[in-house]
Amino acid sequence: MSLKEILPGRLGFGTAPLGNMFRAIPDEEAHATVEAAWSHGIRFYDTAPFYGAGLAETRLGEVLATKPRDTYVLSTKVGRVVLDEHETAARDLGEKGGLFEHGNPNKMVHEWTAEATERSVEDSLKRLGTDRLDMVWVHDIAQDFHGDEWLGKFEEARTGAFRVLSRLRDEGVIKAWGLGVNRTEPIELTLALDEPRPDGFLLAGRYTLLDHEHALTRLLPMAQAQNVDMVVGGPYSSGILAGGTHFEYRKAPAGIIERVDRLKALTARHGVSIKAAALQFSLAHPAAAAVIPGATRPSRIAEDTAALTETIPAAFWTDLRAAGLVGESAPLPDNA
Repeated sequence: MSLKEILPGRLGFGTAPLGNMFRAIPDEEAHATVEAAWSHGIRFYDTAPFYGAGLAETRLGEVLATKPRDTYVLSTKVGRVVLDEHETAARDLGEKGGLFEHGNPNKMVHEWTAEATERSVEDSLKRLGTDRLDMVWVHDIAQDFHGDEWLGKFEEARTGAFRVLSRLRDEGVIKAWGLGVNRTEPIELTLALDEPRPDGFLLAGRYTLLDHEHALTRLLPMAQAQNVDMVVGGPYSSGILAGGTHFEYRKAPAGIIERVDRLKALTARHGVSIKAAALQFSLAHPAAAAVIPGATRPSRIAEDTAALTETIPAAFWTDLRAAGLVGESAPLPDNA
């Protein structure tokens, strides 16, 4: 089943910030944000054990437990098993060190074997307080977390998580599975395999206004040829496109800030919000099934839903292309 057949709409909610990414968020604020997403009609929620060592799953589950299970789509990820014991040393998160330093203190085992995958799914069901998942992503088997060792992690997942999730899909336990990563190469490698076959993928930060050329050259043509859909994660590039200061989960470098300033000048000239430009650009590619910005404040949800339907003049997209701020082969919205 394709992701476009499963997903209830083009706007979902990404819960990484609810794991206390960058800052400690009160439970009340996290719950209010999920409730705001619900009240604005969002019915696709994505989470992961990694987000605050189970914190985001727990917070999301506490709200969704009050909603009819058949009315929303839920996805989580495998690759980290959250333990009861607490971490005493600094977490080794590759390029993402310190990302969830305000989350739960529990240790996490980074493992993609069959046994770890089955345990991860069971643990997520408990934290989420639900009896089933709709989609499961194989999380972070890529260079940003594992450097030169990423191919070994990929092979562990290929012979473990991929096969377990394929079986669960074939048995009807889940509707779909795929990869949830911040790099294109693991997805390309998966699409080149004879088996097992993913239904889609969650690509974070690699199909945005600030970074899309690499995905356009190889990954997305492969995905289209195989009818594999994409969920776009991180459409605001870790926040820099939504008024924040982070890019790639770290303080934005000068070159990125300069590019964002050019984008802001262009949106101001056309009376367009930069959030609207970011979301609508990411969704313009034919492979894109949904986009899942994250948030920690209820007011952000209203901004996201408004951005999705904001009218953007065709002249904006024309000028965006002329300024070299999007790739020549990047699809633009239909009105461009």
